[in-house]
Amino acid sequence: MSTPDRRYDIDWIRVIAIGLLLIYHVAIGMQPWGAMIAFITSEKSWEALWVPMTMLNVWRIPLLFFVSGMGVYFASRKRNWKQLFLERGKRILLPFLFGSVFIVPIHIYIWQKYNGFEISYLPGPGHLWFLGNIFIYVLVLSPLFFYLKGKEDGQLVGWIKRVFSHPLGLFLVVGAFVTEVLLLDPMPFEMYAMTCHGFFIGLLAFFFGFCFVRSGDTFWQMIQKWRWLLLTVAIALFVTRLIYYQPYAPNYLLAVESTCWIISVFAFGHRYLNHSSRTLSYLSEAAYPVYIIHMIFLYLGSSLIFPLPISAPLQFLLVLLFTLSGCLITYEFVIRRIAFVRPLFGLK
Repeated sequence: MSTPDRRYDIDWIRVIAIGLLLIYHVAIGMQPWGAMIAFITSEKSWEALWVPMTMLNVWRIPLLFFVSGMGVYFASRKRNWKQLFLERGKRILLPFLFGSVFIVPIHIYIWQKYNGFEISYLPGPGHLWFLGNIFIYVLVLSPLFFYLKGKEDGQLVGWIKRVFSHPLGLFLVVGAFVTEVLLLDPMPFEMYAMTCHGFFIGLLAFFFGFCFVRSGDTFWQMIQKWRWLLLTVAIALFVTRLIYYQPYAPNYLLAVESTCWIISVFAFGHRYLNHSSRTLSYLSEAAYPVYIIHMIFLYLGSSLIFPLPISAPLQFLLVLLFTLSGCLITYEFVIRRIAFVRPLFGLK
């Protein structure tokens, strides 16, 4: 059975993943080490937040790369390679370049001003490194993807479908991620931004995301059947990491845990989230612009709220609400409504 043109569960997972990223970044401001990676941090740290953060940080970014690979599969079904490059260039490369020049320097300016540093214009990828990686993956993997598209009845396509219709095929996925960390030995595992580890784990996730949807319904039926086992293994590895390793487990175990979390997310998402709604339509379009601009409102909210004499949990909640509100208001009344601005944030 063929994969439908629109997968609402994948849209929901992308929206949820962007939401988790936003919450995670707000939580970094409540950690004493946040200043080491150029976040504005509170003097009233909330270190208990590190428990859910350390669960999320081994799979939240790879999950987005999986989803991006799935998106390219759907985009390529009705386009040739030239059309795909043009479409991805408008959707990914243009926002990446615009954001690097105009968006990232704004939140760096807020960070400089808050800390009393010398003010200077510092363009760069910043948190948008993710978009640069995705565009490179499209360029590198498109020849293979379009070869598979032209060989619908070929041996390689048939092999992909057979492998990913069986639970043993998941060992191939896990093995690829384990091999990556054994070869690169990243320290720490969660350091994805502008690192070799981040590049190659993203490349693998992007490729397997494409293969998952290319495999058709048999893959999704298979992971639904095994979803509880996958979730159980992920939780068991996380608890082991938290209690025994506290929390820096060997990279090969983190690779296994990460993959189990991600596949279980797709399995439960496909079972419960594969339906449309007006809320999804709105949030699905808003997610990309919110990701691009969220650091501006995060840093602005942090600079205004962290000096207040209130508890750390309340600071966290207020910064989160400020960031989310600022992003959605800007999206609704500026990005969404001004025609020439829309393409700069990846919108049609």
